[in-house]
Amino acid sequence: MARKQRARRKVARSKASSNARNNKTRFRSTVPSKLSERSFSARDRALHALADMRHGASISRAARENGVTARTVKRYAGSALRQNRPGGRIQVTKSDRLVRYLQIPGPNGPIEITAHGSKEASDAARYKAAVNRFLRGDRNALAPWHGKKIAGIELITAGRTLKALADKGLLPYSLYRSFNGGAV
Repeated sequence: MARKQRARRKVARSKASSNARNNKTRFRSTVPSKLSERSFSARDRALHALADMRHGASISRAARENGVTARTVKRYAGSALRQNRPGGRIQVTKSDRLVRYLQIPGPNGPIEITAHGSKEASDAARYKAAVNRFLRGDRNALAPWHGKKIAGIELITAGRTLKALADKGLLPYSLYRSFNGGAV
């Protein structure tokens, strides 16, 4: 009896170690800071394809429209994808924890932040949209953002500071300006 148990343990150990070895060789690290410029660009396009998939596109259509292959999307955004059964449609999860590098306004110009996840990235986009609405003349656009942080950085809600940054041209994404010069 003891001999059979030892044999089973030995088989179980050999399977576990071979699986661990296969996982190490099959999955390479895709830490964004260690990627080449070309790979970083492909990762960025794959994240854009992921966003298109969240808006209803299939993986092949989203990949094609963003200039990458479905394989590249799976490589860089695979943790945000799921497939219910083999051969079934690949679907995107509601949110993810992928790292994105974004810019938000800082006191002396744009600050690059590291957003961990799609929810932080969406918050940053909504904040930038609120800044643009403020610069177009909506005085209440920044009220919901007072005292909030994204990726540990406190957001600027002081109208005079944002207006000064826009006048200096330090907010490259503030495309919309009202004819009266914006709010303040």
